[in-house]
Amino acid sequence: MRAVRSSAVTALAAAAALTAVAGCSEKSDAKGSGAIQVKASDDACEVSKTSFPAGHVALAVENKGSKVTEVYIYAPGDRIVTERENIGPGTKTTITAEVKAGSYEIACKPGMKGDGIRQKVTVTGKGTPVKRDPRLDEAVAAYRAYVQKQADETLPLVEKFAAAIEDGDVEAAKKAYAPSRVGWERTEPVAESFGDIDPKVDLREDGVEKGAKWTGWHRLEKSLWVEKKITAEDRKLAKQLITDLEDWQKRVGKAELTPTSMANGAKELLDEVQTGKVTGEEERYSHTDLVDIQANVEGAETSYSLLRKVAGENDPELVEELDKQFAAVKKHLDGYREGDGFVAYDDKISKAKRKQLSDTVNALAEPLSKLAAAVVKPAE
Repeated sequence: MRAVRSSAVTALAAAAALTAVAGCSEKSDAKGSGAIQVKASDDACEVSKTSFPAGHVALAVENKGSKVTEVYIYAPGDRIVTERENIGPGTKTTITAEVKAGSYEIACKPGMKGDGIRQKVTVTGKGTPVKRDPRLDEAVAAYRAYVQKQADETLPLVEKFAAAIEDGDVEAAKKAYAPSRVGWERTEPVAESFGDIDPKVDLREDGVEKGAKWTGWHRLEKSLWVEKKITAEDRKLAKQLITDLEDWQKRVGKAELTPTSMANGAKELLDEVQTGKVTGEEERYSHTDLVDIQANVEGAETSYSLLRKVAGENDPELVEELDKQFAAVKKHLDGYREGDGFVAYDDKISKAKRKQLSDTVNALAEPLSKLAAAVVKPAE
């Protein structure tokens, strides 16, 4: 689960629409000075255009405020078309997405909290069709198969976790907890696209709406590691977790995917690491954050590997850097391995070591933010 969302956004859920416009050209908005300028500050979100053509759209974001911010494109119902977290004060970044005609909102979230400061925008037309590199269509198909496989393989692991809870076996449930989450964590941006499922299964305690019921993995995590007992209510929650994830399994293969959504999703996975896992907030009771981090990195690398050949032809220096940084992150994580898993990500992991991990992940996240732009360059 990403950083704690505002109550409204949590309620609506972060459905990543990842709106596809297969075969649409990169319009003038998508590159260079034609990009839509977004100036974010602590109390404003200035957008240079409130109407622009459908197709590949680029947001040139500058954070002129004093707080780290996020920028989103929301479709109706607060469905996320694309997003970028961790935009530091004084920094610039470019966000690329494929957007259909319709009404949207661009939101800046200073401090990465709340509903954000929003600007309504309108996307018009159908875009100009161009022949898309067939290798990108193959990449999307392969990634679709990957996310389905992750969901298919997750269910038996969750059933094992739920069976241990049904048996009242705290230690067996603890052992089964982290493995049951790996498939979800590898495909989190797609998993979160089903906004009605994500809050049911992966919400942290501080993300629960006032008066709402807390369900899912992290509620059970607290029972096992903090309360150290399994109640009748926990047994019901474990069964509900299976039901909710079966729903995910049935729908994940139909998610809207594009080459740019794959690239942006890879970056979002690293944002997940930075905002919720390096800090130790995600798995605050079990301290199994390193398992999640490994899964996030694996998912990001899968997206990248499927897009790598096309991206490498458009931007060979970027691919060289990404290869180098993925290797560095994996080597860093290997330093925390213990047996078949990882050491506990608890107070024994010093602030200095957490910063080293954060810096290593950030060194990968920065070039990964450029992958979508490298992929969508039109083939000649």
